[in-house]
Amino acid sequence: MDNRNDLWRQVDASKERFIALSERVWGMPEVCYTEQRSVAEHVAELRHQGFRITENVAEIPTAVIGEAGEGGPVIAFLGEYDALPGLSQEAGIATHKPIEDAGHGHGCGHNLLGSAALLAATAMKNWLAENKIPGRVRYYGCPAEEGGAAKAFMVRSGAFDDADVAISWHPSSFWEVTPPLSLANTRADFIFTGRAAHAAASPHLGRSALDAVELMSVGVNYMREHMPSDARVHYALLDTGGIAPNVVQAHARVRYSIRARDLPGMLELVERVRKIAEGAALMTETKMEMRIISAVSNVVGNTPLEKAMHGILEELGAPHFDETDRAFARDIRSTLSPQEIASSWRSIGLPETDAPLADFVVPLDAPRNPMIGSTDVGDVSWVVPTVQAHAPTVAIGTPFHTWQVVAQGKSPAAHKAMVQVAKAMAATGAAVLSDPALMAAAKADLKTRIGKDGYVSPLPAEVKPPLNMSRG
Repeated sequence: MDNRNDLWRQVDASKERFIALSERVWGMPEVCYTEQRSVAEHVAELRHQGFRITENVAEIPTAVIGEAGEGGPVIAFLGEYDALPGLSQEAGIATHKPIEDAGHGHGCGHNLLGSAALLAATAMKNWLAENKIPGRVRYYGCPAEEGGAAKAFMVRSGAFDDADVAISWHPSSFWEVTPPLSLANTRADFIFTGRAAHAAASPHLGRSALDAVELMSVGVNYMREHMPSDARVHYALLDTGGIAPNVVQAHARVRYSIRARDLPGMLELVERVRKIAEGAALMTETKMEMRIISAVSNVVGNTPLEKAMHGILEELGAPHFDETDRAFARDIRSTLSPQEIASSWRSIGLPETDAPLADFVVPLDAPRNPMIGSTDVGDVSWVVPTVQAHAPTVAIGTPFHTWQVVAQGKSPAAHKAMVQVAKAMAATGAAVLSDPALMAAAKADLKTRIGKDGYVSPLPAEVKPPLNMSRG
């Protein structure tokens, strides 16, 4: 298999349309569950390519599935297109220059993510049709990965029940199979209700909800000393009860993100945080309501798929960057600290060099020290054998969720990486479809890892997709 292979030629034949799609989505950054224009762009491309379209998946207006082919196994390609708040930035410059004050931006590269996944699905669809091979290709347009857990709702709705393998990727500094590591995560709001009063004339009559939030914060801070070192707890104040210091605050709201290496550990930590909130309410004589906003599972790895994808990454090689690409990457690196660059190299366990862009494949057995976050791909991986790639869309050392990622989101280097990873994903799907033994091994691997308990959604049944989440 090489770059002259029919499947990879299908990617090259369509790449300009999907580069243009990624640029359009970059130019309309929309956050968590508000991706109406971005999903419309993906639906229009699905329709143009002849996919059968299902909209409003899991009752989420910005989730879509496109399917093509007949009979045979189902290969799922996972795409995303949500942006992040507060990261507006002009493209192609290495200077912080927002397009819009407090505007949104694609600081995690999801404009590229969805476009490459749909390019891979399109290439595989055409390859199946040309070669009259039975099988179905599905593109899953998944919104709200950044904090909204849309894939968890989609899994719970049964959208993945008949999928055989799921394939995805994520923008990165490196060319590698994504390490199957992530943190299970619950986002929950703690809403305190007290009683207003004149803070000077009758303070004894007031019961401060803001005091409850502050006491909860103190309790959680003390808990951090007594939780696993790889667990994480963060918070954001959503409502402090008003701006008048002479009024006892009758309402306050804080959102916590509670993470641990696996579902049992995360659920245990959520319960401990809930007890602290109850204690804060007891101390302040306020009422507390805990409201789950979203939750995701940890990623379950799949050794057969990871080995298959790694072999394909080696055959393809890293994207072919030129001196112009490297020059812009060096400009971006001039805005980064030595610690940021060193941390990126440590994450893959390789010695640091001065290379501005990754032109190598990270070994599958590299002694990694990965920086672990959370993703709703984890929920898919519990029910479908799942594999992901990283592709070098940014300069080595670029921290994600920053303006520097947005600045590189339309660069020629990012487009080259996007096309190259689409080839890798399409080839991985074709390898699974062409080799029943590989598919069987992938399914057996998942069954062994999950055990007899199977998937248990971290989302309580009554929790619905938080479609107004961007408004807090």
